[in-house]
Amino acid sequence: MPDREAKTGVDVLRVPALNKSSGFTDEERERLKLRGLLPVAVLNQDVQLDRALENVRRKADAIEKYIFLNALQSRNERLFYRALMDHIEELLPIVYTPTVGQACREFAHIFQQTKGFYVTPADRGRVHEILGNWPDEDVRIVVVTDGERILGLGDLGASGMGIPIGKLALYVACAGISPRQCLPVMLDVGTDNEALASDPLYLGVSGKRLRGAAYDELMEEFIVAIQARFPGALIQFEDFQTANAYKLLNTYRDRVLCFNDDIQGTAAVVLAGFYTARRLIGRSIKDMKVMFLGAGSAATGIADLTVPALVAEGLDESEAHKRLWFVDINGLVVQQRNDLAAHNLPYAHDHPPMDFIEAIRTIQPDILVGATGTHGAFTEEAVRLMAEIKERPGIFALSNPTSQAECTAQEAYQWSDGRAIFASGSPFAPLTVDGKAFRPGQGNNVYIFPGVGAGALFCQAERISEEMFLAAAKALAEEVDDSDLASGTIYPPLTDIRKVSLNIAVAVAETAYAQGLARAERPADLRQSIADGMYDPRY
Repeated sequence: MPDREAKTGVDVLRVPALNKSSGFTDEERERLKLRGLLPVAVLNQDVQLDRALENVRRKADAIEKYIFLNALQSRNERLFYRALMDHIEELLPIVYTPTVGQACREFAHIFQQTKGFYVTPADRGRVHEILGNWPDEDVRIVVVTDGERILGLGDLGASGMGIPIGKLALYVACAGISPRQCLPVMLDVGTDNEALASDPLYLGVSGKRLRGAAYDELMEEFIVAIQARFPGALIQFEDFQTANAYKLLNTYRDRVLCFNDDIQGTAAVVLAGFYTARRLIGRSIKDMKVMFLGAGSAATGIADLTVPALVAEGLDESEAHKRLWFVDINGLVVQQRNDLAAHNLPYAHDHPPMDFIEAIRTIQPDILVGATGTHGAFTEEAVRLMAEIKERPGIFALSNPTSQAECTAQEAYQWSDGRAIFASGSPFAPLTVDGKAFRPGQGNNVYIFPGVGAGALFCQAERISEEMFLAAAKALAEEVDDSDLASGTIYPPLTDIRKVSLNIAVAVAETAYAQGLARAERPADLRQSIADGMYDPRY
């Protein structure tokens, strides 16, 4: 593969990882044969950053800002990451949720330049071969989706590629993984979204989705090919439909280094929210009850990680399960129902069936967790009832993007007389309700997955264990101070995300070493060694 650093002239300007545009010094322009190819002024990266932000801020709407940043990443990678790192609170909602949802919906219409890798059924038997077309050889993290359950938006087929691209941008900005070590993958197996498939601009396989044994065989070939091409790479499963999400995780979690962010990443960030919320509720999490509205992979994943957390606090497993309740489209999840999926059965209690409101009134949960993908699922009646039975009701409206959240921050605070402990999956702006200022907490997986991935890669973990996610949740909760709680948030400021990710990486690596799952020799100063290896986009 050609040496990037050997490029000169216009070729340098065409490689995003090398291009500094007007930032090249006079000496560099001479050495790299750039004389005459750039305007004469030399602008340092700080000035370039100001110009980039000026251009972002003049865009009228979020999708136009996304398109601009996407183009910036394609021409000057380091400037893009510098902007994202230094202005994470402003740009995260553009680069990722909620804007990435709209970007995926419009993917075919705003497509400019490919940034990922596509595997289709036509590639059967050749996946290992075609992976050789990827230009970077030292891939460490692969984020893969099949586009069937993109955020709360459903089947977006190949247009779901925006999710792996966005997730990997966050790995770089938040945990310092090198862009050269990131591989976004779309397993394009068709789409059942007829409106999408009939769009003449659609970029993916337009036939019905591949399912059953053929799907499993293609995924198996892909996993094996990734391990052969990029030994030790971490595979992150993203936005798969619930049945496939669990099947893939259960099939590969003990075979390769992998995790499912929707199941395990979401679980850890929400568990961290439980740990923090107990400081406001005034009770141990083992004494709290949690009710989930929605019983898919995200909600069940949260419960599955909460159980060992409760056991660690002194409950036995049976008692832990009894602290966790589920309501789905057919009502309370109870033993006498015969329509439950396997992952729901541990939470099917011996209890009369009832609807959502009746369940709140009867069970009296401390925290409501929404994972429905349905805006308005937390009704005024439900939130007011929570505020009636609990002094500090937890209202976690976690569905993404913002348009799908179960309720808004303002609704949660207004309907609870300002007493709700609110968290959401996508951001809500600071607000004032009845004269009190609130900074709503965002329970976004960005707090968890970059640090988990960085820690696992640093110590060369054989696999990612449940204990690593427990350690990550505790490390995140420890980052929340009293001033955060006073402002109404149960998560640390996003401006601290690099420090948070570093602390999580250290906690994950520590756990791997303690469990005997780390293959790399432990350094004398683990934290400093991880920090020293973090990508720095400055020039």
